[in-house]
Amino acid sequence: MGLEEEIQELEDEIADTPYNKSTEAHIGRLKSKLAEKKEKLEQQQSGSGGGGGYGVEKHGDATVALVGFPSVGKSTLLNALTNAESETGAYEFTTLDVYPGMLKHKGANIQILDVPGLIEGAAGGRGGGKEVLSVVRTADLIVFLVSVFEIDQYDRLREELYKNKIRLDTEPPRVNIRKKAKDGLSVNSSVDLDLDEETVKSVLREHGYVNADVTIGEQVDLDRLIDGVMDNREYVPSIVAVNKADLIEPDYLPTVEAELEERDIDPDEAIFISAEKEKGLDGLTERIWDELGLIRIYMDKPGRGVDYEEPLMLREGDTVDDACRKLGGSFDERFRFARVSGPSAKHDEQQVGRDHELADEDVLRIVARK
Repeated sequence: MGLEEEIQELEDEIADTPYNKSTEAHIGRLKSKLAEKKEKLEQQQSGSGGGGGYGVEKHGDATVALVGFPSVGKSTLLNALTNAESETGAYEFTTLDVYPGMLKHKGANIQILDVPGLIEGAAGGRGGGKEVLSVVRTADLIVFLVSVFEIDQYDRLREELYKNKIRLDTEPPRVNIRKKAKDGLSVNSSVDLDLDEETVKSVLREHGYVNADVTIGEQVDLDRLIDGVMDNREYVPSIVAVNKADLIEPDYLPTVEAELEERDIDPDEAIFISAEKEKGLDGLTERIWDELGLIRIYMDKPGRGVDYEEPLMLREGDTVDDACRKLGGSFDERFRFARVSGPSAKHDEQQVGRDHELADEDVLRIVARK
């Protein structure tokens, strides 16, 4: 029996097994075997020349992937947002390669990738899906582009990304595994787990752990536990843009809003746009900026003053130390202290060290040893 048949058998058995406390450990073992066999199949396909990816080089301060079904308007949107020239057409599969464009906003260069339209079965390789998904995995943000008349596309897109180990809008599970030489498996948790200890151990054994200390820092279900054990998932934030909004009749809008709510998407959080008419694009751009968490740091350069034209782009939570590393050169070795004015400072020209957390539109001057 080949791997694909074994995977199908496991999926069927999982679907046919009722989930309760008495079957929990058994289902945990089945799901763990399934994850391992899918991993093995993917490695085989990659080794035989499939699933290599498009190899798009990342540029700029952040990368955004436009994800949608064929002919939903990704190419038109890319051309409207950036300086790219992606072929457009009113038929499926216009885009057969990955087209990058650069969105310039508030001093940042944000790379936008128009990837070929995803179809159902992409995670299994249909329509070059593996190659497309390999590009999506490297993005800092995913923008789901769905037609206002086909909101259900969102369900299928999310499912394909999940199958390809992309976890949306969540943090990695707090599961830590430390191997040891003997004494078997030890499970420690900072919360009262719904999963029983034997279920956790059965999952670990299926993944080859015999002697290890396992620490779980949050409530996890079987899938989250397996994600934590596998440790090869990508955790990417996402937003939803609803295209062709210019075609919505007033009496159809409640239907659209209801379909969004069914998918736990707040209609006020979704961005309604018309890529063709270039409507709603300012709101989409601002939302992309907010979700990426970029901050602008204006460098105070000795003898030249503050450079407000080309800010240093960092991420929320970054420190003076991160700024030094991004600036490169000899700043790291020669650093004495820094002076900061702006939102993160208690007063103008506050003297700070490497661990000072910076904020958007701070003015930073680094004082270095000669």
